[in-house]
Amino acid sequence: MNGPYVAPPDPTRDGARVVYLDHNATTPVDPRVVDAMLPLLASGFGNPSSGHAYAAAPRHALARARRQVAALVGAEPAEIVFTGSGSEANNLALRGAVLAAPEGRRRVITQVTEHPSVLQTCQALHRLDGVEVTYLPVDARGLVDPADLAAALDERTAVVSVMAANNETGTLQPVADLARLAHDHGALFHCDAAQAAGKVPLDTGALGADLLTVVGHKMYAPKGVAALCVRTGVRLEPVVYGGGQERGLRAGTENVALAVALGTAADLAASELAAGEARRLADLRDRLHRALERALPGRVHLNGCERRLPGTLNISVEGTTGHELLAAAPGLAASTGSACHSGAHTPSPVLSAMGYDATRALGAVRLSLGRWTRAEDVDRVAAILSDAARALTTARSAAF
Repeated sequence: MNGPYVAPPDPTRDGARVVYLDHNATTPVDPRVVDAMLPLLASGFGNPSSGHAYAAAPRHALARARRQVAALVGAEPAEIVFTGSGSEANNLALRGAVLAAPEGRRRVITQVTEHPSVLQTCQALHRLDGVEVTYLPVDARGLVDPADLAAALDERTAVVSVMAANNETGTLQPVADLARLAHDHGALFHCDAAQAAGKVPLDTGALGADLLTVVGHKMYAPKGVAALCVRTGVRLEPVVYGGGQERGLRAGTENVALAVALGTAADLAASELAAGEARRLADLRDRLHRALERALPGRVHLNGCERRLPGTLNISVEGTTGHELLAAAPGLAASTGSACHSGAHTPSPVLSAMGYDATRALGAVRLSLGRWTRAEDVDRVAAILSDAARALTTARSAAF
């Protein structure tokens, strides 16, 4: 598994390779992950809950995958519950915790820059179940102030949910400090680690996370598989009822092939972290940032802070909007945080919550590096983006 491997093929545009810097959106599937899951789609098709010979291989494969995911996040194998997506895992964590909470604990605390799967679950809990929800602010770096959580907590709080790393800026939250405060008030702590798992070291015990979400397609496994780490002793109400699979928390015959994919991806990620992959990505990220600052002096502004994921660079370029810049850079696949509705672009809610004005928020571009990003890629991207920014400025000046 840890031998030589090759990157998946890249698309081209006008005969040139398109550089992929959108790993926070999704990652390519590692060929080693594909190799590991294929037998479970063919000969290993048996139901792992059955009692005959055809069930043995998938049952053992499922158990191994559980061990691999647990090892990545410092958990016990029995604490891993496989789900169909990170959104499902987040729903199970929040709805499950609130609905199983003791009488009188009908409150959730989260923060304003959480993933929509957390925010909308909170909104649904309030709308459908009368649960009180408190949304903590963030500062200009995107960080939650532990003092704000301390002031908000009370004995009615069932669960606090704060992500490990933001998907747009990469900002790493002070999870351990926040979890400690939640526990001081008898509340559970949920951490959506979709962006952080496999990119930075994680340990549920050190973090104090009672519930932690891991997502396959953010770390080189296919889409459609994730896991919720549920600390031993934590009670949750299921969101899918049925045959009792996954400790009774997520009914339905397990997709063993996808579980194996997630387990293999977790194993590979652990090996790469140990080999210094985070440092390599941070060096490339900083190389890209410096190159852009040299090419566009005074125009490049970092969104977020230095305490962020090693492969994430979110910048705004003065004199451009993010969608214009990427449209003028067809050799690059990246993202903005803005949304487009009927042709009108609105600023990123994350950057707006951080206090950035509309101009800067609309100017944001997220560049997220990954396993197969190399120095020549970031150098090429720096040239592509700086050329595009200068061309847009020249065109705008000529129009006036």
